[in-house]
Amino acid sequence: MGKQENIVSICGVSKSFGKQQVLKDVNLEITKGEIFGFLGPSGAGKTTLVKQLAGLDTPSTGENYVFNKKMPSLALMERIGYMAQSDALYGELSAKENLQFFSSLYGLKGKQQETRIKEVMEIVNLHDDLNKLVFNYSGGMKRRLSLAAALLHEPELLILDEPTVGIDPLLRKSIWDSFYQLNKKGVTIIVTTHVMDEAEKCNRLGMIRNGELIAVGTPEELKQNTNTLTLEDAFLAYGGAHHEN
Repeated sequence: MGKQENIVSICGVSKSFGKQQVLKDVNLEITKGEIFGFLGPSGAGKTTLVKQLAGLDTPSTGENYVFNKKMPSLALMERIGYMAQSDALYGELSAKENLQFFSSLYGLKGKQQETRIKEVMEIVNLHDDLNKLVFNYSGGMKRRLSLAAALLHEPELLILDEPTVGIDPLLRKSIWDSFYQLNKKGVTIIVTTHVMDEAEKCNRLGMIRNGELIAVGTPEELKQNTNTLTLEDAFLAYGGAHHEN
């Protein structure tokens, strides 16, 4: 692979909303081509952090760099795919109309748009539901359609906030299969999760608790370093040691 290239650099990032500090001095490098997971309970600060990397929020102090450019950067938006925690879909439109709307935002037109819509619906296994109103989609189908929308413009970096929340285990597996396929093609993927078996699927993890990055490493390293057998126990071990003071 030669020299590993950083696709994301988080430098001393803190964020406060009023008196509440949601991120505390986070420093991290994410390498091009990896599947990186932010693992932590709800309210730990994961969403705030990935929103900043997607260019939708700014730190109170510190800086985020994506593709070596300081975020937020409008020019980079087309290289990043972002899937929020709540589905930003129009219920009264069909899946196809939703995707047409999102593709037009990315400047995809005509034949190219049509082809791409077909491709992303294949990836998320919704090709038979293209003309269905989103209003009639189940929760899991909506998550998959949101993923399809994030993939339309073939981003190099995919940022997914709890991508499989509310999706049944079997379907979760097929969604992860599609992540691996994309990753094989060179797409860097950042996911947030609080599900341990999902965290195991990442190349590297950043454990976040109370707005602090308490540990970074491969799932194996994190377990070895804490002498634990599960990520859950590793998380508790790191969290415990960290919060004694």
